[in-house]
Amino acid sequence: MENRCRYCGLLLLTLLLLSVSPDLKAQRFTLSTNLLEYANLGTLNLDASFGVAQKWSVVAGVRYNPFSFESDRNGRYYNRQHSWSAGAKYWLWHVNSGWWFGSKLRYQEYSSGGLFRKTSEEGDRYGVGLYAGYSYMLHPHLNLEFGAGLWTGGAVYKVFSCPTCGLTLNEGAKMFVLPDDLMISLVYVF
Repeated sequence: MENRCRYCGLLLLTLLLLSVSPDLKAQRFTLSTNLLEYANLGTLNLDASFGVAQKWSVVAGVRYNPFSFESDRNGRYYNRQHSWSAGAKYWLWHVNSGWWFGSKLRYQEYSSGGLFRKTSEEGDRYGVGLYAGYSYMLHPHLNLEFGAGLWTGGAVYKVFSCPTCGLTLNEGAKMFVLPDDLMISLVYVF
């Protein structure tokens, strides 16, 4: 009986997938990296995308920056972060080609300071982002993607008097709107 239930469940899942997208062989998986993020003090990043229909893809991404730098003027500066996101893109023509619009949920643990001001801030941000862009095909397996977006949500934070000391100036919770996903990405299409 248990094997029959498992078989029926797999059959129903297969039928559901076929009804959502009857042309499964046209689905594409991509890995991409945003070249502009590396200019953000060496932020490492990777996005994975999977086409679930002719005009829809789901996307998951991660950003990581553990680096800090020494400066003669301010001592130390950094923009460290761990960030995870998940969302979807709608493509006007078809997946991985042309104009697209997207939305995602994002969480970020961050610590930044010393670059533009003497104080430093650390905390957690969570929210939703809206973004748009264009994907240009360079080769059947290589795209160049341009885009920009905004994300908004809530943050729990602490502000310190300098990047190296632990004197707390302020702490609390706040709402934010920030630019996000300013991108020139190199995309590999499998």
